[in-house]
Amino acid sequence: MKVLVINCGSSSLKYQLIDMATESVLATGLVERVTFKDGIITMKRLDGKKYQAEHQDYPNHILALQAAVKTLLDPEYGVIKSVSEINAVGHRVVHGGEVFTRSVLIDKEVEKAIMDNFELAPLHNPPNMMGIEASEEIMPGLPNVAVFDTTFHTSIPKYAYIYALPYSMYEKYGIRKYGFHGTSHLYVSRRAAVMLGKPLEETKVITCHMGNGTSITAVKGGKSVETTMGYTPLEGVAMGTRCGSIDPALVPVMMEKENLSTREVDALMNKKSGVLGISGLSNDFRELDEAASTGNERAELALEVFSYKIKKVIGEYSAVLDYPDAIVFTAGIGENSGNIRNRICSGLENFGIKIDQEKNKIRSQEIDIATPDSKIRVLVIPTNEELTIARDTKEIVDAEVKLSRHMSV
Repeated sequence: MKVLVINCGSSSLKYQLIDMATESVLATGLVERVTFKDGIITMKRLDGKKYQAEHQDYPNHILALQAAVKTLLDPEYGVIKSVSEINAVGHRVVHGGEVFTRSVLIDKEVEKAIMDNFELAPLHNPPNMMGIEASEEIMPGLPNVAVFDTTFHTSIPKYAYIYALPYSMYEKYGIRKYGFHGTSHLYVSRRAAVMLGKPLEETKVITCHMGNGTSITAVKGGKSVETTMGYTPLEGVAMGTRCGSIDPALVPVMMEKENLSTREVDALMNKKSGVLGISGLSNDFRELDEAASTGNERAELALEVFSYKIKKVIGEYSAVLDYPDAIVFTAGIGENSGNIRNRICSGLENFGIKIDQEKNKIRSQEIDIATPDSKIRVLVIPTNEELTIARDTKEIVDAEVKLSRHMSV
């Protein structure tokens, strides 16, 4: 089975074609500047051969997906000869609310439920839905599967996801913690069990997905029991451009002092804060590292705040899990920045965490960077959200085919 994985943003469309027989990525691509002028499409094959076209216009996601499929069929750069070689499409959908506790085959009822959750994820669910509609338009008849960021966190107990607000806020509006980056936390927690040599149901790990968006999750027995992101991805630790958790009374204060509307204060906290806001320089951690090394005090402060917030959560989640087996670092920063990993783990020796500094220099590789005598393992695991989506898609489509055959007998 070949699965096309689609991840639609408001102005982008990421895609991968995965051969599930070997779980190998045949091609990975990106369409940028969708709905804008001068779009760019790039695709890279398994053998490294690369396709790129610039100054193309993609007024909508249907045309963007058409262009993506065209690259997969390209006589010189493509990896398939016919669309019929694609057996299913897996879609990343950010928010499933309380409706979806697992990945699902998409039908009209599912589409309506995704649209009903637009209010919970106004920046993400609408473009995710555009990807679904584009797939149905271009490849009619193919099964489409929705894989939600939030479903991995539906195992979090109620006492952990309920906010201490009037209960009517939850009953009327669904205001509660949902959590995000679920496909990433799911993938690396399963890989951690393999690296630890323990059955998944016996593991206790803290997974740190650290990119421009950052979330930390406590995973017990393969299930999420606590996570830092909440009703929106703004809650939690400091991030690239997001402030993370702050005193909620600061929101009306900032609105009054700066004469901001609700939309403007939301943009301030989501797009102008985090390490970007502290440093006044960048949300790129490579630039911050370089600036800090040359004496930029605010760049250094931004790195200290980011690392300190995560270190605090590791302490909290160690209590939640009653002593974890491992800390897992993943995503762009987690996989590549030995400096940040070292900052986070420094001072945690009393928890039994010791880092091998030579191993910590290794980037983008599955590795245990703890010393042999470290009581808690420290794992670096490159995430693979697309493979998680493809696996769920294959499982659901296979089950559907099996059911159809059984009913026809």
